Amino acid sequence: MSIESDLYLVKDYDKKYCMQVFAPQDVAFVKGKGSYLYDLSGKKYLDMIGGIAVNSVGHGHPKLAKAIAEQSKKLIHCCNYYYIPSRSELAYTLCKKSFADKVFFSNSGAEANEAAIKLARGYFYYKGIDKYEVITAKMSFHGRTMATIAATGQPKFSKPFEPVTPGFKYVEFNNISELESAITDKTAAIMLELIQGESGVNPAAPDYIHAVRKLCNEKNILLIDDEIQTGVGRTGKMFCYEHYGIYPDIMTLAKGLAGGVPIGATLCSNEVASGFHVGDHGSTFGGNPLATTAANTVLSIIDEENLVANAAVIGDMIMDKLQALKAKYPQIHMVRGRGLLIGIEFAPIISAQMMRDSLLEKGFLVSAIGASTIRIAPPLNISKSEALSFTSEIEKIMKAQSKLK
Repeated sequence: MSIESDLYLVKDYDKKYCMQVFAPQDVAFVKGKGSYLYDLSGKKYLDMIGGIAVNSVGHGHPKLAKAIAEQSKKLIHCCNYYYIPSRSELAYTLCKKSFADKVFFSNSGAEANEAAIKLARGYFYYKGIDKYEVITAKMSFHGRTMATIAATGQPKFSKPFEPVTPGFKYVEFNNISELESAITDKTAAIMLELIQGESGVNPAAPDYIHAVRKLCNEKNILLIDDEIQTGVGRTGKMFCYEHYGIYPDIMTLAKGLAGGVPIGATLCSNEVASGFHVGDHGSTFGGNPLATTAANTVLSIIDEENLVANAAVIGDMIMDKLQALKAKYPQIHMVRGRGLLIGIEFAPIISAQMMRDSLLEKGFLVSAIGASTIRIAPPLNISKSEALSFTSEIEKIMKAQSKLK
């Protein structure tokens, strides 16, 4: 039975049969093309959130759709008892594009971060060194599994599920003295997002990251770079760490890597890879032929269409337009981000939810973070005209708000 023509029925089934862990807006999408999504009635929306930084090459990209369709006819799943050619190819490509020598594939960002935490602890275990603590930043977000909510520096994600996995400490983001004070002889890793996405798009300061890398070198601590949201071209570089001129020891990827097909990746050096021995970790679906074929295709599209550069150029243009609006309208309190990951924080008189809902009504999709910030993370192939239509809509809403004063 198809319910794709009746929004009321979709909502009714959702409330009756789905666990109510989401709070969806009053819309259901059935089709996408390029940077746009179409709802049940056929209304068109510019997707400025891109599935939360997932739809890196937009919706319905013909090359990606073709690759997925062709692979599904050949082989969807083959377990890791055997070699998987597309997995080997993807590992090679990611290593050549990054600092890394080795990759482990899973199915999500949370799983990639779980693997990173295990890998860091295993690295010291096999060296006979008793180090297991992981220091993370307050207001971070690393996932929703039991270990990754423990790693996440926001108690609201872990409080209902206590006791959480032990061995984690939290320090203020961008505060190097507090971080240094938290380090003990048990500290195995420092785990950071270079841009904190889920707390309002807050970038790390360059001098802070340089100091963190120096501390890790001096004290034999692994630096875990969570690039679940910032990786794969999102910030105008292939990986966000490139903006800072440092290399992590472990990096995690997921969201945009396969353009919407679930995948996660944990990357590291040969030295750090010694933290996993045969049988120490695994994933039934991780690295399957369908997901890795999709990821290989996405990476080829990004290269062929020069999408990392597009993210930088269009991202700068959006930032310039928004900064100009900020200078004109005091309702815009702050604009933050890099490339096509941007947070717009409004003055208290304007709620993030109100902005999100107003934009939805006008055919633009964003996410609301906290009380006052909206986030955008559109497809990397968004056009200049599409991006300008969004900033123009923001200006229209600001003008209307000014008249209400």
